[in-house]
Amino acid sequence: MVVIPPLKSVYPMKFTEFGLNEMLLEAIGYMNFEKATEIQEKAIPIIMQGKDLIGCAQTGTGKTAAFVLPTLHQIAEEDHDGIHTLILVPTRELAIQIDQQIQGLAYFTNAECTAVYGGGDGVSWEQERRALSQGADVIIATPGRLISHLNNGYVKFETVRHLILDEADRMLDIGFYDDIIKIIGYLPKKRQSLMFSATMAPKIRKLAQQILQQPEEINIAVSKPAEGVTQMVYMAHEEQKTPLIKHLLKDKDNFKSIIIFCSTRRKVEQLARNLKRANYNARGISSDYEQEEREAVLLNFKSRKTRILVATDVLSRGIDIKDINLVINYDVPGDAEDYVHRIGRTARAETKGMAITFVNSDDMYKFHRIEKLIERELEKLAPPTELGEGPQWQTPSPKGRNRKGRKPGFKKKRNFKGPRKSSGGTDTKTKS
Repeated sequence: MVVIPPLKSVYPMKFTEFGLNEMLLEAIGYMNFEKATEIQEKAIPIIMQGKDLIGCAQTGTGKTAAFVLPTLHQIAEEDHDGIHTLILVPTRELAIQIDQQIQGLAYFTNAECTAVYGGGDGVSWEQERRALSQGADVIIATPGRLISHLNNGYVKFETVRHLILDEADRMLDIGFYDDIIKIIGYLPKKRQSLMFSATMAPKIRKLAQQILQQPEEINIAVSKPAEGVTQMVYMAHEEQKTPLIKHLLKDKDNFKSIIIFCSTRRKVEQLARNLKRANYNARGISSDYEQEEREAVLLNFKSRKTRILVATDVLSRGIDIKDINLVINYDVPGDAEDYVHRIGRTARAETKGMAITFVNSDDMYKFHRIEKLIERELEKLAPPTELGEGPQWQTPSPKGRNRKGRKPGFKKKRNFKGPRKSSGGTDTKTKS
């Protein structure tokens, strides 16, 4: 029986204080990890006690290690055959990232891990089939790919003791609810279940009620950007955005690693080509890319061979790329929560970073919602004079853009056509 140390009122705790397996501690030391983050300090003891947990923490707080470390500890300490832990994630990029993190932390243990995700060839399918039928210790899977294997009838989940849902809110946003429920139907009812999410929306609580048993709950800095992020806003017309990026990058030579987020795949390609023609070391990445190409682009960016990565929101969550200095929102994200995830790519693990957002006349209401979410009104800067005047910021009306698409800040004038007659023939005044 593992003795769990009491939680301290002030973090950080050292990893040596959790009672983790010695081989795991050796790997942690080899990777120069010494002190736990807040989510790790609060979650690890709960998970090691075998309790169900719902954890809410923003990007960059270390929540992946918060469930990976106690999971590997349990694998090292418990006798088991077959698949021990199933981790469900929304994207192949996150599956690959968690797989890599587990490989590093499990280096001195005998734990085996296999990532199951789409986009591969026949060889990767066969490797996944063997792991799912013969039993790797940890399976990390995207729901759609896992369902394809389950439909073939050879997946053996009878030995699963732990279920983990990472980025649960994103999985629901993508539309994986039915797949998740179907997958859980294949698992033993007696298990430990953990759910991690960046938001605590009602749909997340509903899912938690279905799959968790008397869970503990942890909330860490929900929906707020990291303290180390310097946030800037430029008012810019659409045609001013690319020239504005080139102007800003002239003064940002000290920023060695930059991500630019665009709203569409087409914009990603156009901007990446434009920047390359201007001799910037830039590459684009989106869901249009083949998996092998996406991995190569990410690897070059992580290793600093590529300075600027132009991306859709495929990179806004879950991807652990260290030391990103600057995030530029070429377009305001449609979901206010996505703003937090995008700029969460920088200033990770208590470092410093900068986030710049371009706001055009159509995006004022969306950015107003972001300011309400982060509980902060940001200064609106004008583009440099040589680029011309940008749009003027107008605080949107409380109702914002209505269903008919009227721009924020303006209310449509009603044409007064005189009194209306009721069906009974009595004149009634039109309400103003």
